[in-house]
Amino acid sequence: MFSSLKVKYFRIYWLGMFISLIGTNMQFVAQGWLVFQLTNSAFLLGVVGFLGAIPVFVLSLFGGVLADRVNKRSILFFTQIAFMFLAFLLAVLTQFRLIRPQQIMLIALLNGIIMAFDAPARQSIVVELVGKKHLFNAITLNSVAFNSSRIIGPAIAGVLISIIGMSGCFYLNGVSFLAVIAALFWIKLGGSMARNNNSAFKDLKKGLVFISCNRSMLGLLSLVSVMSLFGISYIMLMPVFASNVLHVGVRGLGVLMSSIGLGALIGSLILARLGDFKHKGKLLTWSVFLFSLLLINFSLSKSYIWSVVSLILLGSVSLPATAVINTLLQVNVPDEFRGRVMGLFMITFAGIMPFGSLISGSLAQAMGISAALFLCGLICLILFTLINLLLPDLKYL
Repeated sequence: MFSSLKVKYFRIYWLGMFISLIGTNMQFVAQGWLVFQLTNSAFLLGVVGFLGAIPVFVLSLFGGVLADRVNKRSILFFTQIAFMFLAFLLAVLTQFRLIRPQQIMLIALLNGIIMAFDAPARQSIVVELVGKKHLFNAITLNSVAFNSSRIIGPAIAGVLISIIGMSGCFYLNGVSFLAVIAALFWIKLGGSMARNNNSAFKDLKKGLVFISCNRSMLGLLSLVSVMSLFGISYIMLMPVFASNVLHVGVRGLGVLMSSIGLGALIGSLILARLGDFKHKGKLLTWSVFLFSLLLINFSLSKSYIWSVVSLILLGSVSLPATAVINTLLQVNVPDEFRGRVMGLFMITFAGIMPFGSLISGSLAQAMGISAALFLCGLICLILFTLINLLLPDLKYL
């Protein structure tokens, strides 16, 4: 289950990133609650999500090109320091009550720009740390770290917001980046960058041509796109659901967010335990259909306990499905295109989310949060069915 952690430099990197992710998820919950307190608007929650992710949609392919041309560790040094600065800036503005919704939107936009260059390098550096032998396990354990942080971070935030305030959560997030910066200073990467005399735009074109000629990759990226556009945006609306439907406050919100992470952690651990198993495509197909049905089920919930159970189940099928897609993409891509493929993966995974945030935020404002989530689940079910009918070979990957 933990074979890739035997690799020293991956273990150091994984631990540093895990600590940083806990801080990031603390900030995510505190920031969402801050926006809702300042505006009392589901739509503006969607706008903040949109601004935080739209740069990923626009710039991630360029981030992928950069990751294929420049030392990935150098890229990550820069991006993590920039993330830390913005976390401290948000903390100071909040502490001294200078914060305004417009400032939160600007910081979210800047974080998104940094993320567009951080994510392709962070995704593609893994194979340089562990090699292809441990790649599937390493990607799965990255999902374990990501999903564990979604339990720990929101749970801590739910408690600490009432003790040290939202600014305290932002300060702690800033400090957490020191862990990954120290890890990056310590690790060494295997191999060396091949000399590349092509222009960045020529590399970008080559990457797009390579991906467009591969039907399996297009199918995998389509599944992620649907989930990001109509499925995962329910997370952005969780403060509204907690406040207006369940009436549970910020601590209840922390439990709800942690429930998603708990389910995803369970799914990721099961995935890691299965090892490099065959027929990943069949698991992926079942996962996306179950996700659609569980989202519809969650939208109908009026019970706090049943909502927690539903979110655990939702988490157990959603993010592990993305981990399988990530693995299938990385295993089947030549090293020279890895950064660009991961850049496109980030566009479909995180870059399309802003449009989903705007759609779901607008629907929630117009027809209510429960009806909006029900409609999103139904659309996911229809589109996943169409993709599997058009690309039946996906289940045999």
